[in-house]
Amino acid sequence: KYCKLEDTAIKPKPDFNQLLKVLWRDGQPDYIPFYELFVNLPVMETILGKKLPDRAATVEFYYKAGYDYVPVWPGLEMEKGSLVDRRLGYPIKNREDFNHYSWPEPASITFSEFDAVIPILPEGMKIIGQTGGIFETAQELCGYEGLCYLLADDRKLVREIFERLGLLYEECYCGMAKIKEVGAVVISDDLGFKTQTLISPEDLREFVLPWWKKLAGIIHKEGKPCILHSCGNLSAIMEEIINDVQIDAKHSYEDAILPVTEAKKIYGNRIAILGGFDVNKLCRSTEKEIREYVNLLIDDVGTSGGYALGSGNSIADYVPVENYLIMLDEGWKKRYY
Repeated sequence: KYCKLEDTAIKPKPDFNQLLKVLWRDGQPDYIPFYELFVNLPVMETILGKKLPDRAATVEFYYKAGYDYVPVWPGLEMEKGSLVDRRLGYPIKNREDFNHYSWPEPASITFSEFDAVIPILPEGMKIIGQTGGIFETAQELCGYEGLCYLLADDRKLVREIFERLGLLYEECYCGMAKIKEVGAVVISDDLGFKTQTLISPEDLREFVLPWWKKLAGIIHKEGKPCILHSCGNLSAIMEEIINDVQIDAKHSYEDAILPVTEAKKIYGNRIAILGGFDVNKLCRSTEKEIREYVNLLIDDVGTSGGYALGSGNSIADYVPVENYLIMLDEGWKKRYY
């Protein structure tokens, strides 16, 4: 039974340059690296058998689990509603709310977690910087339904909301990208669900994708790759995401939308493909099935380069720890092709 990292074949020897080869699609790396947007805190604590009180404490987990990086977030306090708790209202419902909203200053963004992680980074590891997305934050300010009404009733206000958020995001991404120990930066912004985007492709092109393009430009200016994590069916806008936003890698794949094996065939000659072990499949499969699917991913998606092994989304707290560790164990055993 796989309960802890010592039960796996993993012998940590991080080398972020191998993940960089994947992200830039710069030939075949020496091995197929691991990639996750993040591993949920309860999963990390269960595996290590102890509490992890802060971001710096997670370094031990990502190192021992065979990753070549640690994901780290900047800090920014904003008053927001909840997308899941409908008892809470949303702070911006109209122009008056917008005018009275207490917008944080860009200078209030903090990078203290980066400062805490940098001194204890193991040799060969880097940080991957990431934060929640501009579209997601607009939803948390207005509510999904409220944002849809505003798109119909007051598009000028929608534009101003995204402009105010954009100033914060530009500062945030400039700060992350300039840190020497940051090896790549993620735009993490869920835009869709199983069958289509959450708002029309035209509205995304008008309000969201231009900001993504600016953030990708900030990342590239520092000579670092831009990873996109975005859930949902993005087929209507993928060409713009690749050609105009100019992402380097895409993460988040669901078999019900576009299996990662198909994504590799369609997009793999232009962007790196990350993860893709469908989370539902990871949760429900037997050990034999998990090992077989890891081998399929490595053989079908990984052998031509531009691929890192991991889940289709993230390691949520409902993912069985044993199943996750089996995926890592098989991935480590087969990583050298």
